[in-house]
Amino acid sequence: MSHLSRRPDDAVVGLALPHESAALHVTGHALYTDDLVQRTLGVLHAHPVCSPHPHARVTRIDTAPALAVAGVVRVLTADDVPGTNDSGVKHDEPLFPEIVMFVGHAVCWVLGETLEAARLGAEAVEVDYEPLPAIVALTEAIDAESFQGGQPVLSRGDVEQGLGGATHVFSGVTEMAGQEHFYLETHASLALVDEGGQVFVQSSTQHPTETQEIVAHVLGLDSHHVTVQCLRMGGGFGGKEMQPHGFAAVAALGATLTGRPVRLRLSRTHDMTMTGKRHGFHAQWRVGFDDEGRLTALEATLTSDGGWSLDLSEPVLARALCHVDNAYWIPHVRLLGRVARTHKTSQTAFRGFGGPQGMLVIEDILGRCAPLLGIDPVELRSSNFYVEGQATPYGQGVRHPERLVAAWDQVLRSARVAGRREEIAAFNAAHEHTKRGLAVTPVKFGISFNFTAFNQAGALVHVYKDGSVLINHGGTEMGQGLHTKMLQVAATTLGIPLERVRLAPTRTDKVPNTSATAASSSADLNGGAVKDACEQILTRLTDVAAGRELSWDELVREAYFSRVQLWAAGFYRTEGIHWDSTVMRGHPFKYFAYGVAAAEVEVDGFTGAYRTRRVDIVHDVGDSLSPLVDLGQVEGGFVQGMGWLTLEDLRWDESDGPGRGRLTTQSASTYKLPAFSELPDELNVALLERAHEDGVVYGSKAVGEPPLMLAFAVREALRDAVGAFGPDGTSVALASPATPEAVFWATERARSASPASLVEGLPGLVPDQPDPTAPRLHPTSEQVAEQAADTPAGT
Repeated sequence: MSHLSRRPDDAVVGLALPHESAALHVTGHALYTDDLVQRTLGVLHAHPVCSPHPHARVTRIDTAPALAVAGVVRVLTADDVPGTNDSGVKHDEPLFPEIVMFVGHAVCWVLGETLEAARLGAEAVEVDYEPLPAIVALTEAIDAESFQGGQPVLSRGDVEQGLGGATHVFSGVTEMAGQEHFYLETHASLALVDEGGQVFVQSSTQHPTETQEIVAHVLGLDSHHVTVQCLRMGGGFGGKEMQPHGFAAVAALGATLTGRPVRLRLSRTHDMTMTGKRHGFHAQWRVGFDDEGRLTALEATLTSDGGWSLDLSEPVLARALCHVDNAYWIPHVRLLGRVARTHKTSQTAFRGFGGPQGMLVIEDILGRCAPLLGIDPVELRSSNFYVEGQATPYGQGVRHPERLVAAWDQVLRSARVAGRREEIAAFNAAHEHTKRGLAVTPVKFGISFNFTAFNQAGALVHVYKDGSVLINHGGTEMGQGLHTKMLQVAATTLGIPLERVRLAPTRTDKVPNTSATAASSSADLNGGAVKDACEQILTRLTDVAAGRELSWDELVREAYFSRVQLWAAGFYRTEGIHWDSTVMRGHPFKYFAYGVAAAEVEVDGFTGAYRTRRVDIVHDVGDSLSPLVDLGQVEGGFVQGMGWLTLEDLRWDESDGPGRGRLTTQSASTYKLPAFSELPDELNVALLERAHEDGVVYGSKAVGEPPLMLAFAVREALRDAVGAFGPDGTSVALASPATPEAVFWATERARSASPASLVEGLPGLVPDQPDPTAPRLHPTSEQVAEQAADTPAGT
């Protein structure tokens, strides 16, 4: 057991404690960025002037009418930018664009004494546009070959050989929609400039350091002139990793030019129409199985909808390619990735960061092919699991695959899967118009940033003369409980009660050069840094004690009067990882987190409406740092994944009418989120026991993203129930999200299916019969080597 993972007997980590701000949250006393406006004098309010076109050239902006509106102080345009007019790390996102690229793209911002004055001023600004052709649908972009960024290829073995030697070969298309983050707190920034010209920005951001860098280069300043603080966020889910930077820069620009604090907070409609979503994906594939249903080969092209700019689309795509295998050994693999450019919001990070989209491809394949192979889906999945000694297609060995098997077997037992499937079969036989389905699905998710440099963190720990302790670290709190875990890590390392430790807000002038709070790695990274800082202090205190039995307070006091340093800067870097994005090979992940879910649903054949009757989950979090927090993360991640897969139908107007390119689901009234009525009637969650992870802080594992993919079980259960409306062997093509409407039409197809047509005419899934005269979807083996040189780096 490593020093980092060794846990003392009297540890505070491992205790089931409530979230450190839980009482503040539920009583309304927790402060968020926009709450600070009420404590700030002379604040100006910012409002955008947004494009009504998905693609157009701005030919004229007249701000004079806005300045005539009572209460309007200034209108910010490109002419006001003293530095670089760009808010993206790829330098492809002009802050004030000459060509608008999506409906809602802000061309300028109005500052007013009140938000209403700023809104009226924005309405008064006169803007002329020259409309340009727009690509809205992902399939339109594919047909037009509208791509951006690199086109990575991940390959192993010989796919043609693997498909040629397969007993069964199928081809098909899997499509999945995006997802709106819908954090409770919309994007918000509050910027001030002090008497020395120093810029201070309060921002709801998952990446304060990057927000600092973007603000600085827009203002033409060095980073040390800008401080960014994140007090807390009302949710982030990846939507505040890259997207806050431009809004913070607008507020900071306004504050710099007017000398007054500037507040920018998006309304819900503006937030939904102006900010990025989860990437929708289109995947076209061929897959082979042997006589026993074992995977022999997979060839697929994954195209993501990147929207108008790159943002994080390249690393999202890279992670998607690295997770197509999920928990399954596939000997021969060739995966091509592409990022489409469309005239929509620039799609961005979202919990899972491409992993869910990649994993959905293989889960969809197995769910659709199992009936055609005549193999039970539960058996088909488990028979293809990784075993010890096997490696992923990108070359990383799969450690502890037996833990996935242990979780799988535990779910089969605790959920009584075998017995309940018999009960479901009896129910279905007795009910013509109502069917039930049950499915079990696995999760194997890699933890770390693919971009190796991001796998580092810092912390600053202060011990005061009275023995109290203050922690600063580089991670941000968005409700996920990171601060709670850091308090427990510090208390455990120092060997003091939890109430002696307090945590300060995340600030770039306390811990610099931090990585984003993302990739599920924040507890690993920041926990390692906090532990390092505490251990430095302990080493000094041990020398002071010199073998004497002193209380903590006595020891601290003695150290102070002995002029011993009582604070330390800690640092942590993840060891043992490396990644070569040019060939898509390496060891990008510190470890894999495993999980298994069993879900049972009931479908109404008349309407397609359904309810989730029961869900059983066993999830691997190693030795949990904070079990109550981790259980909440598993439950929340699962429900969010269920929303993505079954409810949240993100729609843009793809017509040729005047509304083309407009987001039609831009509010809670048109975009359906999971609520109490969609929760499972029974939800059982257990953390996998005896799952200590060596080489990670106190033996724990990440919990943020992996649970989202547990929701695959619900989608597969819906497929199982829909198939029960048809004859035996019915293979069900199910849309994603599988809304009641989509389930209804899938049910209609299942009812009309005949045994003879199951293999011949199933929409989107046919036995593979290659046409040598048809253009190739996938690259040849020779093209793979050529394309590999163009692959991007990524996180």
